[in-house]
Amino acid sequence: MVLQEPEPNEPTVLEEVMSTAVFTVSGMSCGHCEKSISEEISSLPGVTEVSADAKAGTVTVASEQPLEDEAVRAAVDEAGYQLVGRA
Repeated sequence: MVLQEPEPNEPTVLEEVMSTAVFTVSGMSCGHCEKSISEEISSLPGVTEVSADAKAGTVTVASEQPLEDEAVRAAVDEAGYQLVGRA
C-alpha cells in the first residue's frame, strides 16, 4: 500500500472554529429565568450552546464565531434581564 501526499491545491479538512464566552447577568433567580435567557441568546446567529446559571449569575455561550457583546445584551434585554458584562 502506497500513501500519497495530497496535492497542494486539494482542499483540506478545516478545523471547526468555536468561541466560548461567559457573561454576567443580573436579575436571574430561578430556572424560568435561565430558560428565558437561554432561549433568547440561542436565537442569535451562530450560537451553538447556551448554559445559564441563576445561582452564579452567569451565562456561558458557545458559538461558531465570537459574538458582539451588543447582540448578547439585546437578547438578554429582550428576556427581561440586564447584561452586566463579560465575566
